[in-house]
Amino acid sequence: MTKYIKQEMNDLNGTGKKRCYYRLESRGILSTKDLISQIAYPGSGLSTGSVTHVLQSMSDEIARSISKGYSISIEGLGIFKGSIGVIKGKEMDTIDGNDQKRNAASIVIDGVSFRADRDLISRANQSCKLKRGKVNRLHISPYTKEERLQQALSYLSNPDTPFMLEADYAKITGLSKFKAHEELVELRNDPDSGITFSGSGNRVIYYINKKANED
Repeated sequence: MTKYIKQEMNDLNGTGKKRCYYRLESRGILSTKDLISQIAYPGSGLSTGSVTHVLQSMSDEIARSISKGYSISIEGLGIFKGSIGVIKGKEMDTIDGNDQKRNAASIVIDGVSFRADRDLISRANQSCKLKRGKVNRLHISPYTKEERLQQALSYLSNPDTPFMLEADYAKITGLSKFKAHEELVELRNDPDSGITFSGSGNRVIYYINKKANED
């Protein structure tokens, strides 16, 4: 069975009230190889090679059609539509300006949107059997950003805790793990925070920037 999660969120109207929405609990991502093996199952009459060829050919043709300005509608799947934008680092034209800032070479296809066919949604719903999952509540820190920095520095000043993980920062400040990660990235990029780091990915540790303190 598929689980659904009840997610708490702030009211977008700024009333301060909490609202909730429901979302499917993710079970991961099916790779192309996984999808092909599910389509070309034993007894389906389809070979892995033929399904692979069709998927690749369809992907190539969608890309070519989008490049020519078409939107692609696939019955039972949905509509693919391209979008364009200015190359990163380039300035956008003004709508009424006479001076030409951009030309075609500076504009690129920078995205493809997808709108699912109602039949696809209906078939997914018919196959889905839901059961209740967990409840995710907002983690709002009762401290200001300045207070959280002082908490981190105090934590790291303790000889028993000379370094700090993102999970430690989340625990002492009351932030969610995601917000703790975001804020620690800001702090480590701020030379005046007094905090530096080493490592990468899931192995990042934070500690007091002694060099900055000496300066």
